[in-house]
Amino acid sequence: MSSETATNSGPRLRRTLTLWDLILYGVIVIQPVAPMSIFGVLSNRGHGHVVTAILIAMVAMLFTGISYGKMARAYPSAGSAFTYVAQEIHPGAGYVTGWSMVMDYILNPLICTIWCAQQAHDFAPALPVWGWKIFFAVVFTLLNIRGVKTSARINAGMAAGMGAVIVVIFVAAVRYIFGHAHADPGFFTRPFYDPATFSTGALFGCTSIAVLTYIGFDGISTLSEEAENPRRNIMLATVLTCVVIGLLSAVEVYVAQLIWPASEASRMSIPRMCTWWDAPGDRFSPSWDSHCCWRILGRAWARN
Repeated sequence: MSSETATNSGPRLRRTLTLWDLILYGVIVIQPVAPMSIFGVLSNRGHGHVVTAILIAMVAMLFTGISYGKMARAYPSAGSAFTYVAQEIHPGAGYVTGWSMVMDYILNPLICTIWCAQQAHDFAPALPVWGWKIFFAVVFTLLNIRGVKTSARINAGMAAGMGAVIVVIFVAAVRYIFGHAHADPGFFTRPFYDPATFSTGALFGCTSIAVLTYIGFDGISTLSEEAENPRRNIMLATVLTCVVIGLLSAVEVYVAQLIWPASEASRMSIPRMCTWWDAPGDRFSPSWDSHCCWRILGRAWARN
């Protein structure tokens, strides 16, 4: 029996997810603020060339995204990597791959629930941490029970929430950048290339970490049985998600690098391993914990 016949036989899920829904899902899983948590590490490792590393990583991950799209076209199954490995290599290897995916989908929501509960307790200490844990576990479960269309609407809302936080930070960052004089004509191009600190080894070392920014786009292929025209839309959604996240991440780290040049890392009071929101926040604003909440909530929701 061919893979096509096997896919079309037996009970099937409703194909209700459009290309736009798939892209939104991918953006939520990867997170539109993906490079923020590792900005300090990237800046330190790449000697200030985080933007270039993010863009190089995007090109590399696009090839991976295209590969996932081609596999989804050959095997339009919700099994994703489990199906691909089992069909192309060996069922035993697919079994191990499948259990690895299950562990990810079990542990990630648990971690996110614990983190959200702790942060919510910091904002509202009247309710104990265990109460917040129950609250978030119940909310995530009920939302998922509602079905895939509800999931798509929630994804849109989460993307809007995180987008609003990004806009606020960008506005504050622009005010800071243009509120200070910059006599150096190379100030605005230095995040792409700084001859004083550039090193090929450092750049590619940074790139090897920057690929973590794109982790999660493979989750789109798990929706193959719920997507409209999966043979076309899974590949398009995977590639477009990588491009959207790559360009948005490049803008985010570009702004952060202008505020926090690598040349200043050794003589400033903030640790060199600071995150994106630590550096700008310490320069022009209080804590950006609201951003963290949106990010973890989005990942917990997408991974449930």
